[in-house]
Amino acid sequence: MPHWAPHGSEGFKVTCNLGDPRFFARSGPHSLASVVAAAEGSAPEQELMLSGVAALHSARHDQVSFLDNRRYLPALEHTHAGAVLVHPDLADHVPKGVVPILTTSVYGAWARVAALFHPLPLRECGIHPMAAVDPTATIHPTALIGAFVSVGAHAEIGAHCRIAAGAVLGDGVTLGPDCRVGAQASISHARIGARVYICPGARIGQEGFSFAKTAKGFLSIPHLGQVIIEDDVEIGANSTVDRGSSRDTIIGAGTRVDNLVQIGHNVELGRHCVVVAQVGISGSTTVEDFVQIGGQVGIAGHLTIGTGAQIGAQSGVIADVPAQARLLGSPAQPASMFFRQVATLKRLVGKRG
Repeated sequence: MPHWAPHGSEGFKVTCNLGDPRFFARSGPHSLASVVAAAEGSAPEQELMLSGVAALHSARHDQVSFLDNRRYLPALEHTHAGAVLVHPDLADHVPKGVVPILTTSVYGAWARVAALFHPLPLRECGIHPMAAVDPTATIHPTALIGAFVSVGAHAEIGAHCRIAAGAVLGDGVTLGPDCRVGAQASISHARIGARVYICPGARIGQEGFSFAKTAKGFLSIPHLGQVIIEDDVEIGANSTVDRGSSRDTIIGAGTRVDNLVQIGHNVELGRHCVVVAQVGISGSTTVEDFVQIGGQVGIAGHLTIGTGAQIGAQSGVIADVPAQARLLGSPAQPASMFFRQVATLKRLVGKRG
């Protein structure tokens, strides 16, 4: 429900509606047929105009919502939405008068429908007068360079890129088309593909944590590699990707890296991996394709994590991981073994209690 919160002497109203027009571009209204097409789903044909998207509990009769988790079935059964994206198995739970849009990939459909109503803002272009751009840099005329951005010598910025205020792109950095770089992010020693999103505050290409121990103390090892980020990658806010020392650090195409992740020097992260917040991947580790790494996982250096492996939150990985393995715990072990240990410990505690 909407509620009031103090703001100066008059207060301000907090609503549950998604896509506040102060922050998000809007389009529409759109016909039911257009929404169904965007969802790549199916629905009964009828005349219905829809103005936006909303959560199940707050949606109005002219809005679209979705259900992707059975725990929210009560909210579905009481929703006032005009249409709901839902798996065919749950179609019987959609209230009378609400149009079910059936799809076997509900979350993907929701992503497309939300983007239909809230597309990225119309592209602007140009260089802000308060940006500092080296005269040898190459910037596509359709790119947008924000205030206080710094672009180094011989850097290349592709078509339709958007660089937000305060970002720093070092000498020689290259960005492919349709990249976004968030406010205060810094990028050096990097080659970046197309449609890459570097979130605010991320640090790409700095030296890694690598040194030699000598009789006189620590001696820093030169990092002579770079960071290569392939197409369609997202790097979350305040995450760090160190450049390589003896080889390049590589982030494979389609991979998603959450906020506050540390990726060490020489790491090779495969295609379509998911790395959740506060993960640390130590130097020279290879993570193969389609690996999923839960929050706060720590991975030691010089390991290989096999294709399709799943590593549960807070695990500590100190050995190579086979392909398709499911690990939990610290030190990390097969999930089945971990759960047997937990069950055994509970039984022992129960007997003593």
